[in-house]
Amino acid sequence: MKTKHIQYETHGTCSKMIDVTADENDVIQQVFFLGGCHGNLQGISQLVKGKKIDEVIHLLSGIHCGTKGTSCPDQLSKALGELKKSPLE
Repeated sequence: MKTKHIQYETHGTCSKMIDVTADENDVIQQVFFLGGCHGNLQGISQLVKGKKIDEVIHLLSGIHCGTKGTSCPDQLSKALGELKKSPLE
């Protein structure tokens, strides 16, 4: 099975990077965050695993952390938007 992969540099969050892989059917296979709240981000990674990219974008887009105007979940939705454009490997 072919996959898509991206390493997305986050903006405005404690996490610095999100590494995401999805299969050829746009189903998320794995998510890793570099930095941020480790326990919470591990939980998010497990919850989105096996879900369709568009479903997760819909659920997480626009979530804010305090007054930052973004959050790690919101940044994940942006990373997934970029992942959708990535070529299959």
